[in-house]
Amino acid sequence: MAVGPGSAGNVIAAICSIFFPGLGQLVQGRVFSALLWFIFWCLSIGLLTVVTVGTLVWLAGIVNILSCIDAAVWKGK
Repeated sequence: MAVGPGSAGNVIAAICSIFFPGLGQLVQGRVFSALLWFIFWCLSIGLLTVVTVGTLVWLAGIVNILSCIDAAVWKGK
């Protein structure tokens, strides 16, 4: 898969991250980064018991968007 910002591989990875944060990083072969993004997303979802639902949606959405951006701009090795 081609690497570099804007490459087809990174676009596919960013689209994968829309569905589950960390999935795009996993597609790129970055297992540790994928695990961190997924755990961070799960923690933001887990805050439901502490904050209002509106805040939860914003926080989970921000994590999701940041995961997509991380997958899209990855430069590779």
